[in-house]
Amino acid sequence: MNPSETAALGERLEAVRERIAKAARIAGRKPEEVRLIAVSKLHPVEAIRAAFGFGQRVFGENYVQEALSKQDAITDLDIEWHCIGHVQTNKAKDVTGRFALIHTVDNLKFAETLDRRLPEGKDAQRVLIQVNIGNEPQKAGVDEHELPALAEAVMALPRIKVCGLMCLPPFFDDGEAARPYFARLRELRDDLETRLGVRLPELSMGMSGDCVQAVEEGATFVRVGTDIFGPRPVKG
Repeated sequence: MNPSETAALGERLEAVRERIAKAARIAGRKPEEVRLIAVSKLHPVEAIRAAFGFGQRVFGENYVQEALSKQDAITDLDIEWHCIGHVQTNKAKDVTGRFALIHTVDNLKFAETLDRRLPEGKDAQRVLIQVNIGNEPQKAGVDEHELPALAEAVMALPRIKVCGLMCLPPFFDDGEAARPYFARLRELRDDLETRLGVRLPELSMGMSGDCVQAVEEGATFVRVGTDIFGPRPVKG
């Protein structure tokens, strides 16, 4: 990246941070309650290094092999990596223990594999349960009616720690249209806490077009890519 590209990235990153902080204050929350995940999928290592230079520490990747390759290439930076894409069960062995948080657990078999294949000596793998909040057949995620049973089963696994919920609402041109889905995810989380008697502090929801609404509805993680890194390169 040349100096002007790096500077532009820094300006975009700061603008996103300001939007998130403003939304948090409007909702009566502290800005530090919301963590920004810079979604770096398909963007080069140089872009990650540039964002790191502007103080960004949490990065999200969707594709397993790309994520592992980047991790191996940037061992000199203290990055907190999050797995935010769908992972096939046969890839669970590759991600468990490699990410601070896996956002996309939506079935027990995947969770059991994460638990079983977690390398010895590693702390419990932190995960979120992904809910298909819009009931869209093309999207991953557990149906909300099946969520309590799945959550209880995953929580019983000895080396898995369930920290909360994640969703990908239907896509809308207007972020305000996504608000009811974010509110519903928060309600589902609150119901789970009451039903199971546990704390589930994390809600991963909101992207470039709707992160403001997500924060106002209680997001603790927002996943922003385009508004930080610019248009996503075409996957080869």
